[in-house]
This record gives sequence, structure tokens and C-alpha cells, in this order.
Amino acid sequence: MARSSVLDWTTRTQAVIRRSVPVPVPVTAARRTALAAVLAGTLAAGLLAGASQARGETAAPVRAACPDQLAGRADCYTGRDANGAYYALAVPTDWNGSLVVHAHGGPDLGAGSDPARSLDDLGRWSVMVKEGYAWAGSSYRRGGYGTRMAAADTESVRKVFVGEFGRPRRTFVHGQSWGGDVAAKVVETYGRRGGAYDGALLTNGVLGGGSRGYDYRVDLRVVYQYYCGNHPRPSEPQYPLWQGLRAGSTMTSAGLRARLQECTGYASAPAERTALQQRNLDDILAVTGVPERSLESHLRFATFTFRDIVHERLGGRNPFGNQGVRYSGSHDDAALNAGVERFSPDPTAVRDLSYDSDLTGRVGVPVLTMHAIDDPTAFVEHEAAYRDTLRGAGRDRWLVQSFTREHEHSALSDAEYATSVTALDAWVRTGHRPTPRSLAASCAAFDRTYGTGCFYDPAFRPGPYASRVEPRPGGLRWPAMTAAQERAWSRVEGVGIAP
Repeated sequence: MARSSVLDWTTRTQAVIRRSVPVPVPVTAARRTALAAVLAGTLAAGLLAGASQARGETAAPVRAACPDQLAGRADCYTGRDANGAYYALAVPTDWNGSLVVHAHGGPDLGAGSDPARSLDDLGRWSVMVKEGYAWAGSSYRRGGYGTRMAAADTESVRKVFVGEFGRPRRTFVHGQSWGGDVAAKVVETYGRRGGAYDGALLTNGVLGGGSRGYDYRVDLRVVYQYYCGNHPRPSEPQYPLWQGLRAGSTMTSAGLRARLQECTGYASAPAERTALQQRNLDDILAVTGVPERSLESHLRFATFTFRDIVHERLGGRNPFGNQGVRYSGSHDDAALNAGVERFSPDPTAVRDLSYDSDLTGRVGVPVLTMHAIDDPTAFVEHEAAYRDTLRGAGRDRWLVQSFTREHEHSALSDAEYATSVTALDAWVRTGHRPTPRSLAASCAAFDRTYGTGCFYDPAFRPGPYASRVEPRPGGLRWPAMTAAQERAWSRVEGVGIAP
């Protein structure tokens, strides 16, 4: 017998299978198995058809094979929502009655929704299901940038889950990387107190928002070109570097890596680099603060994702600027600052990117964050930006931040994820806030199950965001977008980034 309850499917027919009821009632393992058989038999054809459907058509949830990590431990389902976003759902055999809705990172740059993405994420964060939580994740309706779009698709998959299994006892949203920004936007948009969400877990989140959170990649783009001069080459069509890449370029990731290797020898052992390559590499890393191990991924973002933001989402307008930035740390700072490309943003582009992705701090439910101190992708100072955002909005009482002595971005210890979601659940149920020390103390019990280690550092506090990223004019004030600005901008026709 499951520890918690979902709909009694023996009284339902296929015609009403997606309706929600206000109070879930018990379901036995046998009944859940019968439901899976019904769904697999009656809806499999719909899912297969959904693989070729255009955006706007739907494929209702049908039984699917769970990731290997959850074999025999959960029932899994896949489908496609009304906006064309593929999704995955999982209900553990020992469901505790609560739901984790996952917002994935990226953004991926494919044209459409990726049917494999949500199942892959379910496997990566299977620890949530192992801890007894149901899970729902959307692949989003398209690739490319769009934080509000991704937040709407995250809310959509929550509604799909409720339509299938009834309203959970409690609902939490989890986001990692860019998904942390998406999940934080979900909290501000749909998670007001008494709303759809009871709390949020944000891990290694890009919490500085889009209008400031990519400034260090702007700096990387221009500093790289100053030293390397091959992106673009003098013989190629020229374009302003804030575009990332010109719209019609056929450059690939492999081509970009080749240019980076040509200039810096980053993929070679130090002894195999030329003196010029080594100096170029040393200067680029010293000036931008980008770790060597993630240099290529940051430059890739500042190339291909910038192109998506500028050309596909903002109609060719520039949301980025570096006027007044003083670059330092190179072997010749004066020459660098005199020669680096400079530009100012288009105010309407800044507005639209800010409206789409910046956070107001208007939080009304508990938010717990966890961040690797040595995260090479979303620097830990993003947490300082989020802290100052909530503090600026007078809502920091809803925030508890924790930090771990880890060195990765894409995943943290399963024992820590289990610790975090359990502590968040307890905070919501009891009103007792966890602390960095209480999280560290409770992790060992979970590590006896997962064996992935506990690396909390309760004493750590990140420096200000400006200590890592050179601020632009006005960049010391948080939130980057106030609630009043958001309300005013929302009245502008066509504001933001279109879904």
C-alpha cells in the first residue's frame, strides 16, 4: 500500500481521466498497475502520433519506461501539452503525496521541444522520486531563450499532473542552472502564498537574471576578440560582438573550438602551447575570471546563445553593454582598454530581456538555495545577487541559502539534494526555517543511503555580485527589476520575449 494517495482510478473512465478532484483518495499498487495498463493500451497510439505533431497539438500522458535509476520504484508517463512541450511524470510506489516540479537549465537551442529532455532530467534528479516525491518536468515548447515561456511551461506540466493524479498535498518547484532563474520566476508568478506552489529549491541557479547575469560573458566575448582576432577573422564579414554571431553564420561548436584552440591552445598540455598561446590564455582568464576548465562553454554561450537572444528573441536589438568597464589583470591593461570593442545597449532591448528574466524578489513562500562554491558556470556570486534582490524587496525572510565545497555545475551530491528537499518540506509544514548548520548536520543520515558525500560549508558567504563581475551603470542596485517596473512594463504591448 502506498503511503499516500492519488485518484481512485477504478471509478474513472478514459473520458474523464484528466479531471482533477480536490481531495485525493487511496490507491493500491494493484490499482496503479491497472491504470498503467489502461494508459499504455489506450493512449500509446496518441503518444506515437504526438512525436510528429506540430506545436499546439497534445498527447495525453501514457505509461513510459522509467529511467534505469527508478526501475521498479515508480510509474512513469510522458506526453505533450497544449503548447507543444513534451513532458515526463513520475509517481513513486511509496508516494508521500507531494510533488516536485522541475525546471531544466540551458537554454537548449533546438527549434522545437526535445522529447528526450524531460526523461533525461528525471534520471538525473531521480533522488527526488527515491525520497517519495512525485516528479513532473517539461522540455519547454521550443529551444532558445525565454524565461517566462519556460516558467509558463513549468506551470503547465504541474497542471497536467494535477489533472491526472489530483492536487498534491504540497507542491515544490526545483530549478538548476538557468532553470534556477526559471523556477524563481515561477515562484514570483504562480507561487504567491496560498497559490499553486508551497516552496522552491534553487540549485546552482543563474539568479542574477538576464540583464546582468551574462555581463561576464559579454566581457569574455570582447576580451577574447581583442587577443585572438579570429571570431570573426579579418577576412570574414564583420559584425558587432554583442550579436555573439552574425545571423547567417554557419559556424559550428566544433569550428568555435578550433578557433579557441588556435588562439590559446586551451586543449593542449601547457608544454605544447606556444608562448603566444599561453600569454593569450593567461590574459583572457585573468581579465574575465572565467575558469580554464569552462572557458570553451562560456565562449560557446557568448556566441550561440547570444545570437539566439539578439537575432531570434530581440529582433536584432542589443541588450548588452560594456561602456565604462575597466578591464584589468592582463600583461598590458592600458592597451587592452584602449583596443577592446565598446558598445552601449538599446534601452528597449534591456527592458525586454529584463522583463523576461530578471527577478523582482516578490517571494511569498519558502525558498531554499544550494550552490557549489566553485561552480565554474554559474558563479556562486549569483547567490549574493539573489540575496540582495529579496532583501531589496523586503522578502529575505523567505530565503535560506546553503553552500557546498563542490566544483561542478550540472549536478550536486544526491545526499545533499535529499537533505535540501526534506528540509524545505519541513520548513513549509512546520514554519521552522532550516539553517546552513542544520542542513550540514542532517546530511549524514541521507548519505548513509546515497553515499555521494556531504560537502556543506555553513560558514561560507559569497561576496557581492560586483566583486566577481564588473558592474555596468546602475548595476549595484538590486533588484534589477522592481515590482513597480514589472507592472509598468507589463502594460507595454509586445514587451519581453515572445514564447
